[in-house]
Amino acid sequence: MESQESYHYSVAGGIARVKFARPETLNSLTFKVYRDLTDLFYRLRSDDTVKVVLLEGNGRGFCSGGDVHEIIGEMLKRDVKGLLEFTRMTGELITNMRTLEKPIVAAVNGIAAGAGAVIALASDFRIFAREASIAFLFQKVGLTAADMGAVFLLPKVVGLARATEMLMLGDKIAAEEAYRVGLANKVVELAELEKESLALAERLATSATMALGLTKRLINNEWNMDLMSAIEQEATAQALMLQSRDHREFHASFAEKRKPKFEGH
Repeated sequence: MESQESYHYSVAGGIARVKFARPETLNSLTFKVYRDLTDLFYRLRSDDTVKVVLLEGNGRGFCSGGDVHEIIGEMLKRDVKGLLEFTRMTGELITNMRTLEKPIVAAVNGIAAGAGAVIALASDFRIFAREASIAFLFQKVGLTAADMGAVFLLPKVVGLARATEMLMLGDKIAAEEAYRVGLANKVVELAELEKESLALAERLATSATMALGLTKRLINNEWNMDLMSAIEQEATAQALMLQSRDHREFHASFAEKRKPKFEGH
């Protein structure tokens, strides 16, 4: 496993495990952590050894957001140009996560707050430990919740009314409530979180990964499309996939009464 100040990293069976590396601060984010994660998700676009990303907390928390001393204190010293440079960089992380055409599974073991909540939100799947919680607490620190794409993403996951409540009140949302409103895909016991998250990642890694990537691309693209444009885009995408080796492999395996072996082509 590759270890550094920002995260621990390993790859096995097509799964890249990215684990936050600052458990003593509930994995708070520094300038370096932001930059390193942003660059990592960009590099993963062209890493063919990785089919799925598993993003994990460390210690008692998933990610508590921006470090109060290293980021928030520093922000008070910057001018508008410097502040915009920072906020654009944090948004770049979310952009790189959403445009990575590989599934991202977030294993939320504890608190996911502020920017940590948005990182979990930007993942494709979120499995919560029963003790975990999530909070879009920007309002409580005197900032707009329109940060890192939260106002764009959250209503699409939980609906406008619930998103407005979460973003404007900033309250902590327990795992079971997150599941009830669709923010968590599954809630499990903490002792089972790693096993359950890995099982999902393994299932995705052995799926038709080219098709998964195209599905994620179209999920992103169609958010702001009209119906006819979306249908045409899907027709074009499906015509492409009907020519893929993975689709042919499915047909062969069906005829031969065996499990398909997808290769992502």
